[in-house]
Amino acid sequence: MTSETERKWTSFSRLPGLARLSAMSAGLMQAVMLLIAFGAFITLANWPVMGASAVVIAILAVAGVIAIAMLAPPEITMRLYGARPHEPGSFEQVDSILTDLSYRAGLSGIPKLYAIPSMTLSAFSMGTPQRSAIAVTEGLLRQLTLREIAGLLAREVSHIAHGGLAALSIADVVTRVAQVLYYVGLALIAVNLWRLLIHEEVVPWLTVALYVLTPAAMNLVQLALSRARVFAIDRSAALLTGDPLGLASAIARLDPSYGSPLDDLLPPVPARRVPQPSMLRMPPPAEQRIKYLNMLDAPPMPPLDIEEGPRISMIGVGPIAMRPRYRWPGVWF
Repeated sequence: MTSETERKWTSFSRLPGLARLSAMSAGLMQAVMLLIAFGAFITLANWPVMGASAVVIAILAVAGVIAIAMLAPPEITMRLYGARPHEPGSFEQVDSILTDLSYRAGLSGIPKLYAIPSMTLSAFSMGTPQRSAIAVTEGLLRQLTLREIAGLLAREVSHIAHGGLAALSIADVVTRVAQVLYYVGLALIAVNLWRLLIHEEVVPWLTVALYVLTPAAMNLVQLALSRARVFAIDRSAALLTGDPLGLASAIARLDPSYGSPLDDLLPPVPARRVPQPSMLRMPPPAEQRIKYLNMLDAPPMPPLDIEEGPRISMIGVGPIAMRPRYRWPGVWF
């Protein structure tokens, strides 16, 4: 293994203290930028009505988002997504894979695993590095090989190791607040139309429009922040598994129906077609990610010892072919 190849494959789990802190700072910076954008948008939306008081409202809203994102245990977030706790031992190969990946990444503990009763193909992580959780859909567990499942689990472990959970948690809370503002905007449209009929003063239309546009605006900010990290997380995951081609195969099979920014303007909002946080929507095209992984040299990490077995349900309920369905407020399950 040449020194150049070693340099290319340097990952979070192998970084010295200062570089490790720098890697975690990148995730923190994403969270800060998202909060600044959210606060600015709240200020702009409320300024026509409240004037300078809009700044105070924005500061309180940002503080509330931080408090909820940082203090709410991952179990609550997982419950909002309909995820159910995985009982250790019911799928021993997945338990073993997650344990190995957590050890290779240098995590202080093994993330708690949850399963979502959905036949979509999706996975995401929530919580803090000290108390994290990973959710996978049953469709992913039934339809992908264990080699492919290992690659996607490695991506979530990489998110945890790289300090990306703060940004994901904050993005999730911001999205839910944006949903509320969207419905407030719709209500204000109705109020304004009534006031026009009775010739009374209306709520400024700029405020109404910005409330309705909040989900789309926030998701566009999240999209800009998240795409830059996708390739770095893919590389880190390939190192953890020692199998870039396995991850590439998994990416090729993921559900491509991630939705679009236009979906965020159609009720119910946001009209996400996958049960995962908004910051993970609309990643770079799978072709680009697969090409990137195929160009990587063989990682200096031995592949995981994986023995393919029959696909079993981690949930044990529901029909084999579960059709996607809307679950308020607009998540496809």
